Amino acid sequence: MQPIDKPDEALAEHAPAHDPALTSPPRAQRPKPGERRVHILQTLAAMLEAPKSEKITTAALAARLGVSEAALYRHFASKAQMFEGLIEFIEQTIFGLINQIVDKENNGVLQARAIALMLLNFSAKNPGMTRVLTCEALVGEHERLTMRVNQMLERVEASLKQCLRVATANANANADACAQDAPAPVPAGYDPAVRASLLLSYVIGRWHRFVRSGFVRLPADDADQQLRVILQ
Repeated sequence: MQPIDKPDEALAEHAPAHDPALTSPPRAQRPKPGERRVHILQTLAAMLEAPKSEKITTAALAARLGVSEAALYRHFASKAQMFEGLIEFIEQTIFGLINQIVDKENNGVLQARAIALMLLNFSAKNPGMTRVLTCEALVGEHERLTMRVNQMLERVEASLKQCLRVATANANANADACAQDAPAPVPAGYDPAVRASLLLSYVIGRWHRFVRSGFVRLPADDADQQLRVILQ
């Protein structure tokens, strides 16, 4: 989750110059409810970045924030709801980037490649959220969280499949339009569903390796050559 600027400190309210005794000291502006929720989610994501996969409790989260557990529950009904907030952020971010890629790139194979690289780089920049994407951080939590992540990944696979269907359709159209044999963007018998499934499995495997290595082995290492093998 991208850090959000902290609210500016409120300016001191000065009393009239003739009565300095009434001058108020500077006071920090209290964050708005939405800002507090974001701060809680940012802190949860930061705690998930610890290489050791220790279960995060609401007590530990509250201690990190310097508030009581009751204060957390004023913004989230449960820890599961906090994880849902993280999953929602991940989902909105990933699909926002997928839409940008599809809008900018016309070649379906290159769309799929760019999406895979984006997923790998998102993981590298957000190690704590990678533990959510692999569901490693959700062990022992409510099963609906794992279901939500799986549904998101199914949507990602569907997006990849659509990109590769576009590539196949374009290849067929080019073949019909040309009298002479021209090199096609995809080989004959190219199956978008199989390639999309393989591509997502590769990305998920890289996420798991990143987590298992204590966030040392970066997901995108040697990805260019490997994606070429998967997609060509």
